[in-house]
Amino acid sequence: MIPEALLLYILLIVGISFVLTMLALIDLLKKDFPTPKEKFVWHIVAIVPVIGWLFYFVLGAKKGTRKNFDSN
Repeated sequence: MIPEALLLYILLIVGISFVLTMLALIDLLKKDFPTPKEKFVWHIVAIVPVIGWLFYFVLGAKKGTRKNFDSN
């Protein structure tokens, strides 16, 4: 059996990784990239378990530009 403490740590790591992956995907949706292909590639990178979000926030987040959501 897995000790309860180890199970708790595993669940914590998985939960944090899930939240950060969702934040990366939300950030991707809010940005425009030079080409749709580049945006698609960053989506694929961001959903790689555990490290995808890290690569996106370190390397990809600065490449896109914020979309303008003005209603005017």
